[in-house]
Amino acid sequence: MNATHDPALRSWVESANDPASQFPIQNLPLGVFRRKGAKEAPRGGVAIGDQILDLAAVGLKTGPNLNQLAAAGRKSWRELRKLLSQGLSDSRNAKRLSRYLVPMNKAELFLPTAIGDYSDFYTGIHHAVTVGRIFRPDNPLLPNYHWVPIGYHGRASSVVVSGTPVTRPNGQTKAPDDAVPAFGPSRRLDFELELGLVIGPGNALGKPVSIKRALDHVFGVVLLNDWSARDIQAWEYQPLGPFLAKSFATTISPWVVTMEALEPFRCPAFERSGDQPTPLPYLYDEADQREGGFAIEMQMHLRSARMRAQKLPAQRLTCSNFRHSFWTAAQIVTHQASNGCNLRPGDLLGSGTISGPTPDALGSMLELTLAGKAPIALPGGETRVFIEDGDEVIQRSRCAREGFASIGFGEAAGVVKPAPR
Repeated sequence: MNATHDPALRSWVESANDPASQFPIQNLPLGVFRRKGAKEAPRGGVAIGDQILDLAAVGLKTGPNLNQLAAAGRKSWRELRKLLSQGLSDSRNAKRLSRYLVPMNKAELFLPTAIGDYSDFYTGIHHAVTVGRIFRPDNPLLPNYHWVPIGYHGRASSVVVSGTPVTRPNGQTKAPDDAVPAFGPSRRLDFELELGLVIGPGNALGKPVSIKRALDHVFGVVLLNDWSARDIQAWEYQPLGPFLAKSFATTISPWVVTMEALEPFRCPAFERSGDQPTPLPYLYDEADQREGGFAIEMQMHLRSARMRAQKLPAQRLTCSNFRHSFWTAAQIVTHQASNGCNLRPGDLLGSGTISGPTPDALGSMLELTLAGKAPIALPGGETRVFIEDGDEVIQRSRCAREGFASIGFGEAAGVVKPAPR
């Protein structure tokens, strides 16, 4: 850590000094924006309080995505963070830089990077066990789980930024008593509480990434909701795994919280019990085991159409923490590239659903409602077993540690629209 993490640091942008702000000067997440209604190209910016500072203020012109900046590497990221921290903390810069500020409520936000490839992992062991018990009571966790970071290749084209409506997917489903499958709207639409790793510098095809250097390839973290159609998934996933039940939409937050901003919130890797094996050598590093985890609180909220009409706040459904991930961020990156797969700047690696060990920390409706058997009560008399049309699902996260400034991630939100007829 360095001077940019100093909890006593204050900004001349006053809103950043509010203890409730998600974007104090110790955070400085990066994104892409333009002014609402303006005929201008999207460009890079940094969130500070309730404002966005155009990166042009420090001489950086990114174009419509942050891929070039992501590719620049850790030294360049560190220099940019230092420059932004000094510029936004020294009041002598206020007059010069304030003309580059845009109020967040007057800005349109975009995907922070052009995502060439997207993979989604399955690192939440509590999620894997809970879901396994629903479908395989006698064998909830398959034997490979403790050895290999399980994942699948998703669909990058349907990754959307927060605020983008999500259309309920059509697909094939088959009830146990039906003779043949049917095609129609999913009736078991679900969310998945995840984080996304945004790749920085890539690796050449055929050249794996060492676990000791894996985090050098991570630009930062975004919130991620990998929407799931559970009924479609149940019919199609055998034997090849997720397909159309996942590829219709994945929502991410617009702000990339950099790995340097997350330094104060490092924690030990998931503590394995006696019957859980030590990772294979290519996935094992003592420093990563000691501090390769990140204590990131993760929440999912729901606000129905009726709740919005009645001006009721969103109801929190769950609160988990990324420290419950069975595999670390470094292990995820290392395994993805272990066969020589080439990662590229802007690529996205999802963590998988991060559930916690308690009933209030389950990361999907499938778990929270016991596959639809235990409805959740909402204000005004409504109940939910899965997500309905008109529901807004809102993911929020925050990091907090005594002696350091708390930082937030923004939101990954989407309203569900009816399936096309």
